Amino acid sequence: MFHLSSIASLALVALSCQDSAVSQTPPPASPTAQPEHTNALIHETSPYLLQHAHNPVDWNPWGPDALALAKKLDKPIFLSIGYSACHWCHVMEEESFENERIAALMNEYFVCIKVDREERPDLDEVYMSAVQAMTGSGGWPMSVFLTPDLQPYYGGTYFPPTSRFGRPGFDEVLETMHTFWVEDRDKVLSQGQLLADHLAKLAGPTGSGEFKGDILERSLAEAKTRVDKVWGGFGDAPKFPHTADLKLLMRQWKRTGDPTVLRMATLTLDRMAEGGIFDQLGGGFARYSTDEKWLIPHFEKMLYDNALLVPLYVEAWQATKDERYARVARQTCDWMLNEMVTSGGGIASSLDADSEGEEGRFYAWDQNDLVAVLGDEVGTWATAWFGVTEEGNFEHEKSALWRHTPAEDVAKELGCEVAELESAMVTARTALFEAREGRVHPRKDDKVLAAWNGLAIGALAQAGSVLGEPRYLDAARNAANFVLKDMRQENGHLFATARAGKAHLDAYLDDYAFVISGLLDLYEADFDPRWIREALALDAIVEAEFRGEDGGYFTTGNGHEQLLVRMRSSQDGAMPAGLGVHVLNLARLSELTGNTKLRTAAEATLASIGGAVNRFPAAFSSSLIAYDFLQADPRELVISGELDNEATAQMLSAVRSAFIPHKVVALADHRADLKLMPPLEGKEPTDTVRAFVCRGFVCKAPVTTTEALLDELK
Repeated sequence: MFHLSSIASLALVALSCQDSAVSQTPPPASPTAQPEHTNALIHETSPYLLQHAHNPVDWNPWGPDALALAKKLDKPIFLSIGYSACHWCHVMEEESFENERIAALMNEYFVCIKVDREERPDLDEVYMSAVQAMTGSGGWPMSVFLTPDLQPYYGGTYFPPTSRFGRPGFDEVLETMHTFWVEDRDKVLSQGQLLADHLAKLAGPTGSGEFKGDILERSLAEAKTRVDKVWGGFGDAPKFPHTADLKLLMRQWKRTGDPTVLRMATLTLDRMAEGGIFDQLGGGFARYSTDEKWLIPHFEKMLYDNALLVPLYVEAWQATKDERYARVARQTCDWMLNEMVTSGGGIASSLDADSEGEEGRFYAWDQNDLVAVLGDEVGTWATAWFGVTEEGNFEHEKSALWRHTPAEDVAKELGCEVAELESAMVTARTALFEAREGRVHPRKDDKVLAAWNGLAIGALAQAGSVLGEPRYLDAARNAANFVLKDMRQENGHLFATARAGKAHLDAYLDDYAFVISGLLDLYEADFDPRWIREALALDAIVEAEFRGEDGGYFTTGNGHEQLLVRMRSSQDGAMPAGLGVHVLNLARLSELTGNTKLRTAAEATLASIGGAVNRFPAAFSSSLIAYDFLQADPRELVISGELDNEATAQMLSAVRSAFIPHKVVALADHRADLKLMPPLEGKEPTDTVRAFVCRGFVCKAPVTTTEALLDELK
């Protein structure tokens, strides 16, 4: 922990705003009511930045002009980082950034810079690490004070406008930071250098080494100690989905055959799908739950959470054939298609938690609301069905809808038949959804992020192919085309973000890793070799721009803006680490193309972090997923036949309905590019549809029936 002893009394409170509230550009003012203030953010495309464009604060976007201004004026920088779906970001804006008195202090003492963390994860990673070092925790809005040389010397998260409840007010913090800069600059510069040195150490290699032979067993043992055996998930409230951990658990079950391991994963998926974290009317998941039961979420919906959860529910259906999992996957994909697809085919980032100035107002109900829509009898049934109570389980005597109580128990309580109740609730759900559509909707952050779209492409491709939903596949192709065409630079590199016809900012490791992963999923869904070709082209950029001398990857490319430090990020967070995802990309590409150099690169990348993984495997689930894939001696499955052939479709359906994570699937049809994918050579279509099951590019004799294929795959 780093502290400036002279300001330790401020006792920064990191109220980690890991919740959300999305915003689009504010509605335009009428011609006769011009905004009183307009700052430099007015020229940005980020809805979050545009939201602050009429604050009385003289905000600047991060860039050479603002950084040069700080040096010219010899002023420190106040850096505020947040995102459109952050509830407490909105609170701090309303309380402080719209406050003329506080804005005057900010403008007089500092060069003020506002950053959308979703557009600049590189900046967020650097300065979040500094805030965590100073305070022991972090979150958003993030508030950091920097020297003109960009060294952080003090920071925190949300500040109230004035001191209250023992917490320092933002006005007091501003005055104190200014005083220290003017009167005790040596101490400020010393603190900044100390933190910069700390960040440089964090950015160094994590420790190389071979994975220990029992690493998967140790990882599973740790997961068993962390899992909530009643409500699912890991740890106490607040609860996040931990999708990489759940995905690894599914593979641990496949590896061990232990049904209790499968139950650890499915219990979490069950409880989330029952909970208020899942939108029981419109589909889709909120970002996290404030309680252990998944009942009350922070109501924002982020694209990446949903894109990561869909494949898990698809895999749970493959493993169990329980239709509940397929239903949740479909409802979540439907939410993406209904709410989030932009005019160009890209998929928007998030929906706000707030509407009409209140968090969750759009989603919460009371008994009177239900009766007003459904009538007395069905409204009473819906009250019991969705767990709505007289006192409410949320705020203002309202309730988040959830479905924890089994249908049989609800029917018994109501004195009706289960079938009658379930039928009535299908109709009720539609009626309530339509009634909710009449409410004021949460605002949408409609920028398109390459990384999150990569995740969504993969989710839609998997759900479309496994569940037999062509419209999901169409949406995946449209999103892929948008990213590859409208978010592409002239040199073939990706842009990170796009909105309103403008794509900009050099893409990060996550952008490349997640897009490549989505393209591989899309290939295994429609078998268009273009997706492999594009994946290989993007991988070449990753290797040239992001790989370090130790075999690992940097977060940013060689040509990226030089920040205080160049970070590496191999640990999973709310999203899987780009490094872990890309190791699996390399392994899959190697199996599909026969290029063993790609597998060697994957193994070298894992070796670059082996020391860290051996010490704390729980932080590296995505890397362990890739390691498990490589260790399993994956199978290359080639179907020889045309995609529109009924026998081909039957074979593919049989393979897709089974949970077989250690495989790749290719199609040898008239479109196949044998130079691109040499393993397809000699397997060209004949009059009879055939399936080749191969390992290490050595194939068994082909089979011609679905039954024989499934036997081979066992």
